[in-house]
Amino acid sequence: MVRGVVFFDVDGTLVPGTSSGQHLAGLLGHAEVVREAEDSYASGTLTNDEVCVIDARGWAQRTPGEVRGFLASLPLVDGITETVAWCREHRLVPILATLAWEPVGAHLCDRFGFDRSCGPRLEVVGGRYTGGVAATFDESGKRDFALAVAAELGVAPERCAAIGDSRSDLPLFASVGLAVAFNATEAARAAAHAAAAGPDLRAVLPHLDAWQRLLR
Repeated sequence: MVRGVVFFDVDGTLVPGTSSGQHLAGLLGHAEVVREAEDSYASGTLTNDEVCVIDARGWAQRTPGEVRGFLASLPLVDGITETVAWCREHRLVPILATLAWEPVGAHLCDRFGFDRSCGPRLEVVGGRYTGGVAATFDESGKRDFALAVAAELGVAPERCAAIGDSRSDLPLFASVGLAVAFNATEAARAAAHAAAAGPDLRAVLPHLDAWQRLLR
């Protein structure tokens, strides 16, 4: 029986010090463009939809297979495998709630056993990315995805936890029973119920453990 759900952010949370978008853009050849766009999103001068459009242009004519190869080098914090296993041992469903591109979430689900993920989608025609966006996604969409998944699983929002670090996590933080800011910005720490830091995701487990003990 499912006791609760834990939603994990990707960029800045599982991917430290950078984002999956910047990592991939570096390998695709448009890193500076994405860095500037993501900085503008963080400061509130661009929406994530606008960032997606800018980033997607650099994917034109690449193939999903190429990108899957690039994802093997994605930098990640330690302890993801163990944290996912801990969640499952306590009947808490681990799910990715992220604004990272869909291939990133799919890769992390396959690699670590997250139940599912969300995120914007790139347009593919004839087996190649066109440079266009098939579906955008923003911080409100992240929250709505999480609440919809929780409802599907029969889990009330107060029986959900969210682990994140920045602007895109704030609407979800305000909607769950436990919000943990991990290696987070000042705004995310202020919006969270608890905070943790370090190179290992298991730093959040004491907070999750104390919370899950209160679940009936």
